[in-house]
Amino acid sequence: MNTRVALRYVGLAAILLYCLTPFYWMLASAFRRPSDQFSLSPFPAPISVTNFAAVFGVDVGFGRALLNSVVVAGIATVLTLLIGLSAAYALARLRFRFKNAVAAMIIATSMFPGISLVVPLLKLFTDINWINTYQAMIVPSMSFALPLAVWNLNAFFRQMPGELEEAAMIDGCTRLQAFRKIILPLAAPGVFTTAIITFITAWNEFIIALSMVNDKNMQTATVAISRFTGAYAFDQPFGTQMAAGVVVTVPLVILVLVFQRRIIAGLTAGGVK
Repeated sequence: MNTRVALRYVGLAAILLYCLTPFYWMLASAFRRPSDQFSLSPFPAPISVTNFAAVFGVDVGFGRALLNSVVVAGIATVLTLLIGLSAAYALARLRFRFKNAVAAMIIATSMFPGISLVVPLLKLFTDINWINTYQAMIVPSMSFALPLAVWNLNAFFRQMPGELEEAAMIDGCTRLQAFRKIILPLAAPGVFTTAIITFITAWNEFIIALSMVNDKNMQTATVAISRFTGAYAFDQPFGTQMAAGVVVTVPLVILVLVFQRRIIAGLTAGGVK
């Protein structure tokens, strides 16, 4: 093994260590006993599931928060795909003036920080009685995810020759049928990747959910963790917060690991013509 290859492995190991150490410490802290929560030992000894039992206590309401996160992220993903597919296909196939400017404006909207939208959205949602509702969290999540979805899906549609739809329409398909039966199946890797990214973005969203919801029964899992005060009297809820963090994070990690090949294929398939 030459020096260059060795340096590459050292660099990869350093990056992995940097990225995985916080997650490992969260996992180790979650399995410590409440009395050991300030321990600096790299391994929890003895291993305890007390923190996980406390997180799912009847009075904590974390199970309801997880359900709210699934509802918000799931609906936001479906609606984002429906709108994003239509917009991306229109940008890829239609010819109209200022087409490039429209595409640039769509991607530019993703550059606004979420905190800058909190005050106007809070005023708007208060006026239309959307506070403490699912739509108050779903609609802003869609606004953050749509630009990326349109941009990503547009790359797939642009690499597909227009002759595909023309051949299908010659055989009797309408434009919509050609899109549904020919183009959409070919773009499946991009659609799947966009769905995963959108779901993760909506699942991890925090600032909007924190601002628009003050009802405990409507808060999402990320907000519930931030407001978690512990299940034991006078304790510092580090262990229980870590356990809640593991519960929220592990499903996403498993999802990415299971579908990593599809995600990579989707991210790279639209990169070349």
